[in-house]
Amino acid sequence: MKHFNANIFLLLMFFLVIGIDNVNSQNSKNDVSILLKAEDFQKNIKGKNVNLYFLKNGKINMAITNYGARIVSLSVPDKNDKMADVVVGFKSIDDYLNATGVYHGAIIGRVAGRINKGKINVNDSIYSVELNAGTSHLHGGSNGFNNQVWDVKSCNDTSLALTYLSKDGEMGYPGNVNVEVVYILNSNNELIIEYNATTDKSTPLNLTNHAFFNLAGEGSGSIYNHLLLINANYYCPIDKEKIAINANYKVKSTPFDFRKAKAIGKDLIYEDTNQQLKLAGGYDHHYIVKRKKKNEMILAATVIEPSSGRKMEILTQEPCLHFFSANFFKGTDIGKMGKPINYRESFALETQRYPYLADSKLFSSIILNPSDIYKTKTIFRFSIIK
Repeated sequence: MKHFNANIFLLLMFFLVIGIDNVNSQNSKNDVSILLKAEDFQKNIKGKNVNLYFLKNGKINMAITNYGARIVSLSVPDKNDKMADVVVGFKSIDDYLNATGVYHGAIIGRVAGRINKGKINVNDSIYSVELNAGTSHLHGGSNGFNNQVWDVKSCNDTSLALTYLSKDGEMGYPGNVNVEVVYILNSNNELIIEYNATTDKSTPLNLTNHAFFNLAGEGSGSIYNHLLLINANYYCPIDKEKIAINANYKVKSTPFDFRKAKAIGKDLIYEDTNQQLKLAGGYDHHYIVKRKKKNEMILAATVIEPSSGRKMEILTQEPCLHFFSANFFKGTDIGKMGKPINYRESFALETQRYPYLADSKLFSSIILNPSDIYKTKTIFRFSIIK
């Protein structure tokens, strides 16, 4: 009998180990940052070496490439401690180079957003920057910061500092601009992005990170059920060219009111009747973050994915938050999970400065002068709602 019981015990242990291995295997499949290979990102572009860098803090981990200083992967646990990658991206540098969507996870500069007719006014001098989006200049141009190989200043298990020199005349912008972006994972399950820059000539500068998120995990389907709160009483309307106009509108009693958390898809049913949703093809607008003091670190937005329990809070020193509901993806690009990157299966919440308007009296200027230091910080804080 004892021998029989011992055999049963050994058999039970065998199945238990197999079960644990299966769980760990499934977790590994969802934790894409473990599966990503540095060698798939090692390439020489424009005479500079590209690589992939891994950060971890015990609970969450991420992968970053110095091509575009972009977040490739960000894996966080759900309420059952199951890992999933919540940032949309690709499994190799060649996939990034060949993608139709060029901004995934990247640092955007010199100027995030659109500049009407590519004309900038810098201290009464007019400069022309590249038109790469119809009659507009978008996100720094075709050779903006997202398409540059950044230099690695320092790297350890929890932080990566990247630098880039944007030379005078690049994409039409004046001045040599030295930029530093630092990614930090801390023990509070926060991803901190620090931005620093200086210039030798006055130039517009408005930096952001363009990560696309799905808190259920990349390739998990629609974002419509994500609950979103944006701490803003006003948003910036756009014209038919998607250029912000010199005005701000109250969000109250409009589909743009996220002052109380609501499902992202709740008011998209008004796309055919609401002029601003129609012009943008959904949400693609600046929100003016409500704050008491300039440069105050403030909670700008909260996102909750109900099925996983994942919660992401965005804190920033920036005055604006740009909400984009991924209105234009057509499934032509294949993400890390081997699934198409589809329409409204991710969202972007980009902390940044006011939209560039040459004649704006409403919004503060985004001109950086040689006597100034561009310095700001944004925090993505992750937690669980059970």
